[in-house]
Amino acid sequence: MLIREATAEDWPRIWPFWHRIVAAGETYTWDPDTSEEAARALWMAPAKRVYVAEDAAGAVVGSAYLTPNYAGPAASVANAGFMVDPDHGGRGIGRALAEHVLSAARAEGYRAMVFNAVVETNPAVRLWTSLGFTVLGTVPEAYAHPRHGRVGLHVMHRAL
Repeated sequence: MLIREATAEDWPRIWPFWHRIVAAGETYTWDPDTSEEAARALWMAPAKRVYVAEDAAGAVVGSAYLTPNYAGPAASVANAGFMVDPDHGGRGIGRALAEHVLSAARAEGYRAMVFNAVVETNPAVRLWTSLGFTVLGTVPEAYAHPRHGRVGLHVMHRAL
């Protein structure tokens, strides 16, 4: 697997799984009806450093972004987002993207990373805790999950 910085030409290969994941309404707080134009603006914003994971055949099977979580005196705290094509899950792509982004964040001088709204039923919570993230708190019943009803949103943190 190759992880590299994304280019504008990668968006058409990210959008199908981005849309599928967000439309499912199980793991991201974005509107399940987000248009492709709005999704591209969210994921590929100029302030974000965006990465893609390619398999051996060159197919984009995951993507991640790295961006400051805050501005000004708190700009040393990063935020990131991760998506793996559900057809390629369980192959270590998420972990590889996470390790890559954590390394990039350290190299860019970030001192910590924060996830602001991790759906508590998201299987990725296990990945984040295995990588040293802790749950700072949970906003109870903040997320209307399509299968589990009202569930909490974790705020997670890790020092870099």
